[in-house]
Amino acid sequence: MKYTSLFPSSRLLGLLGLAFFATYAGAETVAFNCVRVEHDITEEYLLQIVSGAEGSKDAKAKVYFDHRDLDQVSSQGRQEVKNVSITKEKISFLTDTSFPPEEFDGVRYSAGTVVSLTTIARATGELKKIETIKGGILASSMGEGTKSYTAKCSPIKAN
Repeated sequence: MKYTSLFPSSRLLGLLGLAFFATYAGAETVAFNCVRVEHDITEEYLLQIVSGAEGSKDAKAKVYFDHRDLDQVSSQGRQEVKNVSITKEKISFLTDTSFPPEEFDGVRYSAGTVVSLTTIARATGELKKIETIKGGILASSMGEGTKSYTAKCSPIKAN
């Protein structure tokens, strides 16, 4: 079975996104097409990392998953990109996510958190994500504790 993200991730939209993000003054943009295979499910997605503008203390680095900003706040929770590092050897970013208590199908779940560290080795394109899940509906469905997975990423070359 092949899973394709519901978000637009065609090459054309990816290149248009690159053009948009490249205008982020003084910032470095790195973009990848990534594929994750687990059991009989294949997930394909676009991952874009934009460093903060050099010399600016106000410009925060950004991470986009299929053009969706990973910094999100809503009544369903909060997700924040805490740290982004782009070097010649690797790219890494840390996200901190929290969910309020919720009720689903008559079952009450406590508040939950997920802390994720994602790294991409630039030489091999291997993405490794380590996430720690505590509480909430995710801990009930996926199990509480630390999980990891890998994906294969190919850089998108800017013209």
